[in-house]
Amino acid sequence: MAANLIEKAQAGDDEAFRELTEPYLRELQVHCYRMLGSFQDAEDALQATLLAAWQGLGGFQGRASLRVWLYRIATNRCLDARRAAGRRLGREWDVPGVEMPEPTRLGEVVWLQPFPDLPEDAIATTPGPESRYEQTEAVSLAFVTAVQLLPPRQLAVLILRDVLGFRASEVSEMLDATVESVNSALKRARAALHRRQPRDIADVAPAPAVGSRAEDALVAKFVRAWECADLDALVALLTDDVFMAMPPMPFEYQGRDVVAGFCAALFDAGRRFDLVPTRANGQPAFGAYLRNPTGVSHGVGLYVLTLSGDRIRTMTRFENSVLPWFGLPRSLPSRS
Repeated sequence: MAANLIEKAQAGDDEAFRELTEPYLRELQVHCYRMLGSFQDAEDALQATLLAAWQGLGGFQGRASLRVWLYRIATNRCLDARRAAGRRLGREWDVPGVEMPEPTRLGEVVWLQPFPDLPEDAIATTPGPESRYEQTEAVSLAFVTAVQLLPPRQLAVLILRDVLGFRASEVSEMLDATVESVNSALKRARAALHRRQPRDIADVAPAPAVGSRAEDALVAKFVRAWECADLDALVALLTDDVFMAMPPMPFEYQGRDVVAGFCAALFDAGRRFDLVPTRANGQPAFGAYLRNPTGVSHGVGLYVLTLSGDRIRTMTRFENSVLPWFGLPRSLPSRS
């Protein structure tokens, strides 16, 4: 069946090509996202991959599986994108009427964007036996942010080997490299990630299971606190080392008191919000809508939460341009 489709596609049958590639589109999209950290860039890379595959299918001889061949193309398109100039730059503070507290530091991965998902989505197919990461962990904002700081070749090797579980020999073919250079790049990438991990990472409580009562209860408490501008209730939900980021603005805040100061600045400015639940990167997320006197709430951003036990360990705010990716409207009608 597959051989027949390949023959038809090589003869120019675009419907056969669609049937061949459709089973891999979702996982290739996620792969491009891990490589690039940007949903928009991943979409562009996926389209470039499909175009290159269509144009190059005549040279596909079946020495490797179609899936491996597609991953080779996708990985190299992503490497080209990472090497190209013009990555999105950080933006200035743009929240009117709110005086920004002094940030703890300035983040480097200002191009980070959320990846839309639903609880029932399969983030990727079952990885190979040499993978080291759970698939949900490997699409989390923390992981995607961390790997963006690796050199491009190390990033590609780490994802192909430790996330997807491809063999070193397969990765060497994908990257036109020797097995020895692949193993060396993997060793350096692992060491770099290990250095960036907090020393107390082993003490971090795991997040509650997706859709569990524990997750639902924590999320509900956050929504009540945020919509009511109840700073005390919100602070009670945060870990001591809670972290907040807001790409494409580079400002980052670390620690309960510092993050509380940021939230207080929002609430003290009289800003009140309605939250609409969704999910991003396998994590709870909310479209945030700013109420105004007309009764219509306007979308101002998307918050993604990283949970730890019965607390919130990270809050990441994205700009409102991402809302349509999650099927969320630009505004909400009055609740009255």
